[in-house]
Amino acid sequence: MTSRWIRTSLAAFAALTVVGISACADDTKTAAPQPSTGSASSAAAVTGDITVFAAASLTESFKTIGKDFETANPGTKVTFNFAGSSALATQINQGAPADVFASAAPANMKTVTDAGGGEGAATTFVKNQLVIAVPKGNPKAIKGLADLAKPGVKVALCAEQVPCGAAAKKALDAATVKLTPVTLEQDVKAALSKVKLGEVDAALVYRTDAKTAAADVEGVEFPESAGAINDYPIIVLKKAKNPAGAQAFVAYVLSDKGKAVLTGAGFQAP
Repeated sequence: MTSRWIRTSLAAFAALTVVGISACADDTKTAAPQPSTGSASSAAAVTGDITVFAAASLTESFKTIGKDFETANPGTKVTFNFAGSSALATQINQGAPADVFASAAPANMKTVTDAGGGEGAATTFVKNQLVIAVPKGNPKAIKGLADLAKPGVKVALCAEQVPCGAAAKKALDAATVKLTPVTLEQDVKAALSKVKLGEVDAALVYRTDAKTAAADVEGVEFPESAGAINDYPIIVLKKAKNPAGAQAFVAYVLSDKGKAVLTGAGFQAP
């Protein structure tokens, strides 16, 4: 083997090595990810009307959340229907157009999901607890549930099919207190209004409702309420006309911003 042949072979090998490196470099450039065209952002945009059926006790909090949501999502409009959860469930099952349902109790949510009205599973987003709402100054000196059964004390309760009424019955049974309310209301706001108007001496309402009406009423805590706490579930409805908007609204309620509004109003974390 001559030295000339060796030098020629080494030169050929070096040339092949350079070609191979260049080819690898070209392959790397070809495989590099292309920049995003922005189509994903467009797909994620939320617009249009969103109709939310929500328990009456969520009125103030959801109105705030609705405005915040619209600000965060230009082009959206959130419309609310606030009422007793049992009435809302009936309306939804009868075909009332709605995108989202937020109930004050799982039982009323189950009425909708059992009928096939929910899209996926409901999510519990807050809890709420009862207090005894009395006029400012507590003129009847009500300190607990037993005082509601005293002669001359007029009491307003929610009807039993309404979540606040079911919770009230559970608390009264736990305290072995029997009373005859002067009125049974179809949602918690109606029961609270009876106290604000001076038509009754007390009403069993949610802590959050007493807090929003603090200028007119006081909330008297009682131990039996701890055993009658209501879970609040929320769900996107199967017949939602704006499913993307509905999903976005539910996500906003479950977000840190939504939670901050709800806990600030007195709701408890789930």
